[in-house]
Amino acid sequence: MNLNLRHAIIENVSGNTQDELKGTIVDAIQNGEEKMLPGLGVLFEVIWQNASPQDQQNMLNMLEDGLKR
Repeated sequence: MNLNLRHAIIENVSGNTQDELKGTIVDAIQNGEEKMLPGLGVLFEVIWQNASPQDQQNMLNMLEDGLKR
């Protein structure tokens, strides 16, 4: 069986509203289940690919600051 997980995740959330996307993200984080990590990674990939260089730098700054805690 050839399953493209990245494609399946994107298809699953394509067309979702911002509230639905937020719910998906919050739910995945609050549940803390390991199986949700690939989905969050794919969503982050979409964000990263569509971000300007300045937005990418801001994300890196936030990530670096968050990891210092």
